[in-house]
Formats: sequence, structure tokens, C-alpha cells
Amino acid sequence: MAYSIRPYRDADAETLARILEEAIRAIGPHAYSPDQVAAWAARHPGAERYRERIRRGDAIFVAADQDDNPVAYVLFEADGHIDHLYAHPDHTRRGLPTQLLAMIEMHARDHGITRLYTEASDLARPAFERAGYAVTHKREFAIAHEDRDVPIHNWAMEKPL
Repeated sequence: MAYSIRPYRDADAETLARILEEAIRAIGPHAYSPDQVAAWAARHPGAERYRERIRRGDAIFVAADQDDNPVAYVLFEADGHIDHLYAHPDHTRRGLPTQLLAMIEMHARDHGITRLYTEASDLARPAFERAGYAVTHKREFAIAHEDRDVPIHNWAMEKPL
């Protein structure tokens, strides 16, 4: 299957929200407990969030299939922070994170950004490592969910440009 990388369009918002939800719920259990997956998924409310992020000045790049339907995306903040990198479960293991991270790197260089950084899940960490990011430390924290704190972790990673 051929994919293309393109900028976000407003009509993508609902699809991106579904990609995030399905990726967390289908792929998350490979590294996280059911409680952790539920808490992680609950942190990401709907499509309007993408529109808000664009209004704030964040950039979103989308990997689209041959019919121009989004199947993966990356959300990038102006300070060099990569906030989201998600692929629909039907489109994993196809190099899409690598292509999206390359696009972000090009975008960052064009905007004078000299450092990229993220907090990667256990599942995303290998894609970031393949793209040249290094772990700076493990982040242990809790997500408030259903009247309790659910412990979880991710990896602070960065890449100088």
C-alpha cells in the first residue's frame, strides 16, 4: 500500500481522534495493563482538541492511504515538542512513524528549531530510537482516572538538530 505524508486538514479531526483511540486500545495492551490503557485513552477527548491545537499554532502531519484517508499522524508543538505519534492498528509496521518523524525534523529545521523532544510510550520508543532520539530518563507518574490515580510510565527522549 502506498502512503503519502501531508499537512493536517480540518476534515481530518474526527479520523485522528479515532486513530488515537483505536491505537491506544488495540496496541496499548502490548505494553500496559488494562487500567493503564483505560486511563491513557480517557486523557484524549475528541476531535475538537485537534482544531484547538492548530489554532494554537501546533503542526499536525498526516500519513494518508491511497484514497487520502488519514491512517497515522504526528502532532508537533512550536517549541520542538512532539506530543502525539499514533498509527491506526491496521497500518502498523509500515514505516509510517519514521516518515512522520522525518517530516517533523524537516519542518523543525525550516523553523529554526534546534532540539526535538517527546515523552514516548514503551510502544513508540523504538520508532523514536530508530529516528535518532535518545532516552534522557524514565518518567513515572499517575493519571487520575475513575476516582483514583493509575500509575504509568513513559520515556523522556530528545534529538538535537
